[in-house]
Amino acid sequence: MAISDFDLVFFGGTGDLAMRKLLPALYARERAKDLPATARIICIGRDNKTDADFIQVVEQQSRPHISSATLDADIWQRFCSRIHYVQLDANKPADYSRLVTALRNDPQITRVFYLATPPTLFSSICDALAQSGLATPNARVVLEKPLGHDLASAKDINAQVGRYFSESQIFRIDHYLGKEAVQNLLALRFANVLFEPLWRREWISDVQITIAEELGVGGRTGYYDTSGALRDMLQNHLLQLLCIVAMEPPVSNSADAVRDEKLKVLRSLKRFTPSTLAMNVVRGQYRAGHVNGVPVPGYRKEEDANPDSRTETFVAVKAEIDTWRWAGVPFYLRTGKRMADQLAEIVVRFKSVPHSIFVQPNSNSQPNCLVIRLQPDEGLHMNLMAKTPGDGMRLKPVELEMDFREKFKTPRMEAYERLLLDVLRGQLTLFMRSDELEAAWEWVEPILEYWEQQETDPIPYSAGTWGPAAASALIGRDGLQWREEALPEL
Repeated sequence: MAISDFDLVFFGGTGDLAMRKLLPALYARERAKDLPATARIICIGRDNKTDADFIQVVEQQSRPHISSATLDADIWQRFCSRIHYVQLDANKPADYSRLVTALRNDPQITRVFYLATPPTLFSSICDALAQSGLATPNARVVLEKPLGHDLASAKDINAQVGRYFSESQIFRIDHYLGKEAVQNLLALRFANVLFEPLWRREWISDVQITIAEELGVGGRTGYYDTSGALRDMLQNHLLQLLCIVAMEPPVSNSADAVRDEKLKVLRSLKRFTPSTLAMNVVRGQYRAGHVNGVPVPGYRKEEDANPDSRTETFVAVKAEIDTWRWAGVPFYLRTGKRMADQLAEIVVRFKSVPHSIFVQPNSNSQPNCLVIRLQPDEGLHMNLMAKTPGDGMRLKPVELEMDFREKFKTPRMEAYERLLLDVLRGQLTLFMRSDELEAAWEWVEPILEYWEQQETDPIPYSAGTWGPAAASALIGRDGLQWREEALPEL
């Protein structure tokens, strides 16, 4: 689908996200010849800079995030010629006259306002856009997370932005939904008949969704101490992945058909009570340890950290979905910083065979397992049982693997590339709807309230491990193990 001419405005255009992700993503689409010849990129900042001054900043801060193999001097020059800078304070409505002047006055041009700013600025930006006559029917607004810190603030954001933009104009970004493996999960489920008869409680034992990071909080301590792993990762990324795994087949791949089914999953999640929370939710905080053999400090010893912080850097949750398809199947969600490995994966573990005829001592029977790897290497892995060569019926797990990079030789599109293209095309399928956002917060909020009432510290775990032992106990009570604990010795 071709992209029509546009003016793309980045509020927070001098920030880390714009420099590391957004501008490199657009350069990649420039190189792929996806951008119209006259399309423009307008970056907003508070400092007094000329376009030439700002291009120097882009050269220094954004260009290093582009692979040298894809950098071409002519393409880079053409890309930079699209970029313009506007000095503007988002809280000063009078400044928006500069943006009005910078934008082309043509109703045929799509205007996209990307709010890569703290959510506290969403309301003032939208107010000022409306007062300046820029909140027009052909305008779109993109909202970066965090989209609230609880249900009330999420509703407030939806209401503030919704005063001036209809739901069809609002794009709430979750970059995990732009990953190639997530798209392939949709294809796996709804373009193949093979798994559908098995994709239910009668055949699936459990589902594990893990997003683990080796990195700590870095220079984000100020933000992270008001957020934590539950708000930063579980409420959005992990729940969105759960929805795609558990949703019913939509009637089509249209935006609302897909999002209707995801909403049903969120509304079907069993709500926690104070008595069930203690058994089904684990929170932890990393202490000093070693990651890849390098010593690293604990969270409370990070730069500018609160030495008494109770912010969780790890959370594990056992969730249940009260539907005919999934009743009784546990969904284990886990995310953490300073973990033993950098990975994001979905593990669908099937039940054991009802009666095994292979009872020899050397047989190493394992349940079948489907692994959808999101990072670092996107792909699919399916483990099956096979006989090893030689005398006797000795079984061994083997893997059927598909590495997307190896299978498809075409260049990979990064998540922000795909999502920006969808914004420019007006395709909403990969973006959260307001009722989705609020339903996710409704499920998460009792956990936050319980932690606040308890006033206890998170469970400590050493950096470079898989989190607190309580997370293993959480899944172990059901006679199960996290995948890295259950991997057989081959």
